[in-house]
Amino acid sequence: MLVSVASFAVMDAILKLLSEHYPALQVAFLRAAASLPFVLLVIVARGRLDRIRPVNIKLHLIRGALAVLMLYAFISAVRESSLATTYSIFMFAPLLVAALSVPILGEKVVGGQWAAIGIGLLGVLVMLGPVNGQWLSTGSLWAVVGLITYAVAIVSLRLLSRTDSTESMVLGFTVLLMVGAGVLAIPAWQEVRWVEDFKLIFGVGLMASIGQQMITVAFRSAPAAVVAPFEYTALVWGALLDIIIWSVYPSALTLMGGSIVIGAGLYLIQRERRASAVAADTTATS
Repeated sequence: MLVSVASFAVMDAILKLLSEHYPALQVAFLRAAASLPFVLLVIVARGRLDRIRPVNIKLHLIRGALAVLMLYAFISAVRESSLATTYSIFMFAPLLVAALSVPILGEKVVGGQWAAIGIGLLGVLVMLGPVNGQWLSTGSLWAVVGLITYAVAIVSLRLLSRTDSTESMVLGFTVLLMVGAGVLAIPAWQEVRWVEDFKLIFGVGLMASIGQQMITVAFRSAPAAVVAPFEYTALVWGALLDIIIWSVYPSALTLMGGSIVIGAGLYLIQRERRASAVAADTTATS
């Protein structure tokens, strides 16, 4: 999980670098196009081409639309703001997923979980506070849009996993993102600087592939409640990359709000871990 988070953080830093020369939708297209060969390579190497056929096509299309909006919002956010600030806002995603699981998945959220969600939301509001006298910066607003679409996409993924294979979901996500972002990027398309940017584009695909494979191994090798907390190391990577590449240090509001969100998220994970242990004991006793 640590390797996965680091890989995705490096990928996001490369996306931020590419966004300095290309529109956000074109960067989203390049991210998907660079990832597609690696996705196909893994599927072929595992002999699972027979598992790529989609079942719930409607939900695949919805996830594709969400993917385009999510990545467009995320790239717009990191272009206008720092990685650390954007990551801090995205740390609220597990809490928002828990809240959305009630109306969409019909799951039950108890009082303690709602309290954690409320506290996490407070942390996000702290990060949206005034920076240099300005409320609600453009980067922060785009990060909130990306956060919401990301959370909805995660919930839709849980629905899709009931009917479709992992190969179908990963390939469908990549292809639909590439096609959707590519078509929408045509009006503002910029000529790709292959000589200068080939290494960056290749790096996006490579880091996305490594991150995806490592996160799959992580969740296959240990319970989600054990693995998930390591996702919060993204904030450390974001801050380090901001400092190393752009000489930008996280603000006090980012650190304060991020700490609140992470604390609430860890509480939620710990509560779910205890609930799972109680359920397992009850089943064993029965």
